[in-house]
Amino acid sequence: MFEKLDKLRPAYDAVYKVVLFICKIFLIADILITTMSVLGRYISFLPDPSWSEEVVLTLMSYMAVLSAALAIRRGAHIRMTAFDRYLPKGVLKILDLLADFMVLAFAVIMLVVGSQYAATIGSKGTYVSMPKISRIWMYLPVPVAGVAMIVFELETLYAHIKSIVLKTDYMAGAVEDKNDEISAVLKKAAAEEAGKESDR
Repeated sequence: MFEKLDKLRPAYDAVYKVVLFICKIFLIADILITTMSVLGRYISFLPDPSWSEEVVLTLMSYMAVLSAALAIRRGAHIRMTAFDRYLPKGVLKILDLLADFMVLAFAVIMLVVGSQYAATIGSKGTYVSMPKISRIWMYLPVPVAGVAMIVFELETLYAHIKSIVLKTDYMAGAVEDKNDEISAVLKKAAAEEAGKESDR
């Protein structure tokens, strides 16, 4: 069963890359719009649009919640580890599993309640600087992030359950994957350096 479910990992990788790409695009857009807005106040030929502040805040909302979803998959979210060294590994796995279920429940709440707020409050208003655009876009990041968090949390839950059933350390797999990534980057850098040396 685990072998079949392991085949879904490329799909999770693809979702992760898509969400990460969206965050990068929004960050670039934020920087460009903010730069244009600030310079536009001092340089006459550059525009200083009234919509810049609201658009920047909206993009930042998306980045904030989507990056939290990315942190779930990487295991980079804030956690207390002060007592981990004093607890048996079995207890730690159970506690991690419990924490995963709580995060999953929170993600479901984000999806359900966030969708309700977006459909009700968000759809009734518009942006002050852009009266034709609904404020639903300001509330939409919460349910969107809820979906992303559910997807990544299901993968994390699966990894924890698999480690409990097979009696393995799920962190070992994560470390091994990270080492593989680092090795691939180093090999690529070495190949590029070798190519430059041969050109000389």
